[in-house]
This record gives sequence, structure tokens and C-alpha cells, in this order.
Amino acid sequence: MAQNSEPVSLAAALASFDDLWSPRIVTAVNDYDVRLAKVEGEHVWHTHDHTDEFFLVVEGELRIALRESGGERTVVLPQGSLFTVPRGTEHKPSSPSGAAIIVIEPTGTLSVGDRHEEVPDHVDATTGHVLNS
Repeated sequence: MAQNSEPVSLAAALASFDDLWSPRIVTAVNDYDVRLAKVEGEHVWHTHDHTDEFFLVVEGELRIALRESGGERTVVLPQGSLFTVPRGTEHKPSSPSGAAIIVIEPTGTLSVGDRHEEVPDHVDATTGHVLNS
């Protein structure tokens, strides 16, 4: 996906799809996709072995459970917050009341990571879909 030649309205982009846990690629920066997703409920425990994963909460609240060497913890990201999950860290995003998020990852990165638990039907295992705004 190439960079956009025109500005992208996040409101218009969000209005263009309803699927949950199914990111849309809104632009590219160097070798990275900028993905927009609507989320609600739970994703899956997964790990990206070779890349960090950047999250920015556009609307709502996102929680990210982390399994780290010191144990398990959950970071809570209210609207306007960002967080980077370090490569190799098992994590599970969730949003009890729904959220809209931006995720930045290398192009071709699978949304369920390199290693993951069984993927339920409500989670789209994808490298991102083209945004049709």
C-alpha cells in the first residue's frame, strides 16, 4: 500500500466499515502499515516474535493484558493514549465497551502474531484489509 496523496479523515474511515478485530490499512510509512480497527470484547493471546506493536486509542478504552517475566499485568489505555508492546511479549488486547484503535506494524505482519492460541470466529487473522472509504 502506498502513502495516501490526500488527507485521511479518521471519522470517515471508521464510518466505512463495521467489522470488529479486522484492521483496515489507512496508509503506509516506510515499511510499516498504519491500521485502523474497531474492537470490542477480547482478541487472542499472541506474540510477535520479530516486531514491536504500537497501539493508539482513537475512541473508547483498550486494555492490553501482558505476560512478562515478572508475571501478568494489564495496561489500560483511555482515549488518546498510546502504548507499545515489545517484541516477544505475549499479549491480549480487549475492550469491554468497544474502542477504535490505530496499530502500526511492519507491512505483512499477521494480526494474531507469529504464535497464538486458537483464533475464534470473531477475530480476523489478517495482514490488514485495504480501506474502502
